[in-house]
Amino acid sequence: MIRIASACLLLALSVPALASSFAGSSAGASSAGSSASSGSSSGDDKVVRQARDEAASFVASEGRIRGARLEAALRQLRERDPAAREASDMQLAQAILAL
Repeated sequence: MIRIASACLLLALSVPALASSFAGSSAGASSAGSSASSGSSSGDDKVVRQARDEAASFVASEGRIRGARLEAALRQLRERDPAAREASDMQLAQAILAL
């Protein structure tokens, strides 16, 4: 039980940092003159933010309600963050809600 609580806390702390890194890489790409990667970074952050309502439905339904935006955000988080690959869908949905 302590392990699960620790993992949830780690995810709650890492997902906001992950979202911040999207914004940070967006600003860095702009200053380097690359508008293509700038657009994709802000788009990545937007995907996670837009999944918030679906994450709430997922958590409230104990995982029975899964929306396309939530699926996209989960996939994206796992592609970008090694710690997210080890987390359950429920843990990531809760972390999205903590943003």
